[in-house]
Amino acid sequence: MNSSSLPPAEPLLALRDGALLHLRLNRPAKRNAVNDGLIAQLDRAFSTLPEDVRCIVLSGEGQHFCAGLDLSELAERTVYDGVQHSRMWHAALDRIQFAPVPVVVALHGAVVGGGLEIAAAAHLRVAEASTFYGLPEGQRGLFVGGGGSVRIPRLMGVARMADMMLTGRVFDAVEGQAAGLSSYLVADGEGLVKAFELARRIAGNAPLSNFAVIQALPRIAELGPSEGLFMESLVAAIAQGDPAAKQRMQAFLDGKAAKVAKA
Repeated sequence: MNSSSLPPAEPLLALRDGALLHLRLNRPAKRNAVNDGLIAQLDRAFSTLPEDVRCIVLSGEGQHFCAGLDLSELAERTVYDGVQHSRMWHAALDRIQFAPVPVVVALHGAVVGGGLEIAAAAHLRVAEASTFYGLPEGQRGLFVGGGGSVRIPRLMGVARMADMMLTGRVFDAVEGQAAGLSSYLVADGEGLVKAFELARRIAGNAPLSNFAVIQALPRIAELGPSEGLFMESLVAAIAQGDPAAKQRMQAFLDGKAAKVAKA
């Protein structure tokens, strides 16, 4: 059987590791550029999560995390089609940001355009030294359409994002870490190891506590101070009333849980 007769590979791979689910972008020949099929599979994966998953690790196959939107699908779209396509991305990436469990993304190589939009929707970002970030839409006569104008400035600020889009500036891994695009910076080849280490730690938390952090915290940050404080009180009361939280607090009081200490 020659390569041309082989069935196309799935654009998104899924692998279970205990309480963790590993999702892997799988278009390495295209630098994991996102076509409609891949964004649809991301949407489906996050909308049909098994109930026993406690944390998700997202990564990219090959030499790059994601080089952005597959531009070969853009040429024939009308303005109306473009709006609908953008909204399809919004729905899929909302499922990542507001997933029922935390999402840790491992970054390496290109994290460009739509790839950065996907990364910004996750809750923690681990970048390898090879990582570089770009938003080339301005040079291509485009504008971000996958939620980047909302999420990316909250990580790095409007001015830095505008610089990238207007001038084509590329941030390397160190600059990206300083700008807030990554939560952790590790050596090449260590991104997945660190991502899984963090995911296992997160999966060991009380599920309701994790849910409150990823669901309530970003919403509270958008409220005025008075409204935010009131919502915080409600969420704190709900979280501490959970049976799992009561068990953990009792374990701490009984000296069976580790105290906070500098690593």
